[in-house]
Amino acid sequence: MDTRKLSRSEMRKIAMEALYQHLLMDKDIRAAVFDITRTNQIDGYLFALTMGTVENEEELTEKLQSMLRSDWSVDRLSKLDLAILLMSMQEILYNETPKAVVINEAVSLAKKYSDEDSFKMINGILDRL
Repeated sequence: MDTRKLSRSEMRKIAMEALYQHLLMDKDIRAAVFDITRTNQIDGYLFALTMGTVENEEELTEKLQSMLRSDWSVDRLSKLDLAILLMSMQEILYNETPKAVVINEAVSLAKKYSDEDSFKMINGILDRL
């Protein structure tokens, strides 16, 4: 798969899948991306979304925890929601993608792949970022 020919939306879906594998099975992010794309030659944008998120995972998780209600913890979030949130936070805080674009994409991913009401929580957290 030539990731340079993919849209950013398609790359976000790949990044979500790879981050989900990383979070769920503690899989190396490079191996997860390779398993999905079947290449080590990935677009810089996809690299920033995946490797960047893992590189900043601890800081992003701490920031996310501080944004959750006091009776919630990051551990209670589904791994898929966590993957979407961390990737989106990476994109807003480090990749400097416009917040509205990131929120729209994150909500779309959550509506398609996550629990019925997850998109509302994801939208609310990212909007306050």
